[in-house]
Amino acid sequence: MTETQNKNKWVVPILIALIGGFMSILDSSIVNVAISKMIEVYHASYSQIEWVVTVYMLALGVVIPFSGWAGDKYGYKNLYIFAMIMFTIGSLLCTLSWSVNTLIVSRVIQALGGGLLMPTMMTMVKKIVPKKSFGTAMGVVGVALLIAPALGPTIGGYLVEYADWKWIFTINIPIGVIGIILSILFLPKFERVKVNKLDIGGAITSVIMLFTLLLALSKGSAWGWTSSKTLLLLLISIIAFAAFLFFELKLRNPLLNLRIFKNRNFTAANITTFITTVGLFSGIFFVPLFLQNIKGLGALDTGLIMLPGALVSGLLMPLIGKLYDKIGPKPLAIFGIITLSYTTFLFHNMNLTTSNTTIAFWMVLRGISMSFAAVSAQAASLDSVSNKEVGGATAISNIISRVSGALGIAALTSILIDRVTHHATELAMTLAQSGARTTAQATQITAISNVQGLNDIFMIASCLTLVGLIPALFLKKSGPDKVGEFNTESIA
Repeated sequence: MTETQNKNKWVVPILIALIGGFMSILDSSIVNVAISKMIEVYHASYSQIEWVVTVYMLALGVVIPFSGWAGDKYGYKNLYIFAMIMFTIGSLLCTLSWSVNTLIVSRVIQALGGGLLMPTMMTMVKKIVPKKSFGTAMGVVGVALLIAPALGPTIGGYLVEYADWKWIFTINIPIGVIGIILSILFLPKFERVKVNKLDIGGAITSVIMLFTLLLALSKGSAWGWTSSKTLLLLLISIIAFAAFLFFELKLRNPLLNLRIFKNRNFTAANITTFITTVGLFSGIFFVPLFLQNIKGLGALDTGLIMLPGALVSGLLMPLIGKLYDKIGPKPLAIFGIITLSYTTFLFHNMNLTTSNTTIAFWMVLRGISMSFAAVSAQAASLDSVSNKEVGGATAISNIISRVSGALGIAALTSILIDRVTHHATELAMTLAQSGARTTAQATQITAISNVQGLNDIFMIASCLTLVGLIPALFLKKSGPDKVGEFNTESIA
């Protein structure tokens, strides 16, 4: 075997591990396009079907804190295979579901597996890949982070329109089975770490904290942020968070070692991720909202407009990862944040006459900027911790990413509602001063006020993204792991 082949022995295991991470993220967005079909098939209300989406997001979030402890105790290869099996079984049960309730239960099973896949995959990357190639590997992993959310509506739209809607779940089954077989054959075995019994206090409080917080953030706009349900959930989440901090900082072997935030590079990278996620989701969430709700495009057409940006981003990620290995995270993060802010600002000019080609081009520019911002922060976060700490570190980073995404969407949606109301009131007053108001004019006011509200959102998201420059200035490329690199000779 040549030296080059030996150095690249990590490539095949990482590509296999990527299957699970990609599927998990894909299923977060692919189901949205089938909501109308599910309402029709199950004769259910929108509020009932909405739980099919919401419960997946909740279960996905609450299981993440357990990934580090379970991986250390049972081995990361075993945990990954277990998660793949659970995700695949959940997908099969979703396909066989005969009612809304059975579909919701099946989605919980699917999400419990899916929630373990992403942090487990990232931990295996850290343990397998040599230090000097870590950025390149994280660039490959980033393909799942940025392409999967855009592919979801495209694939889902096609399956709903030209096949059977249940294929959005059925498609996971053969891919999952292949992924399980390949994982058994080609993933290296990871040494189990002697761990103490599960931190029950941390486990219970983390589940309560994440469940109530994510539910409040997902339902707050619909229920009202000052409603008793929303306030109660947020209060419970705060109390649970305080109890969680008490347990984790008191115990010698907590579920999640929060003392890792003493690592300045890890902290700076995760703050950068938290802030830039707002800019990231402003495009992923609000551009499709404009295309479907205002321009009246279908899910498939919307997905096709979003797709070029995701593909360009995916192609660039490994190349940017190689740059990370050479120059470190700081220049990449600074360039990515500045360009992400600018490309987000471009959408401030979007209106009813903006062509789909122009929007697709803007999405390509955003895809390029997101590649730089995402790879640098994610890689720096894990590159700065030792292999011994990486299980808990990936769990923490994944929690931060999930909470920041939910918080960003919730906050920007609330601002959008307020700005749309403001613009509609101003337009109505202007129209009233000019004379009679017709039904056609009222419809036009609704459309224009929605566009103006979205323009405000992109302006705000652009400014918030720039704040990410502050922690990005503290990013640096870490030195060799204290515990050494994973022995790639074990990868057969």
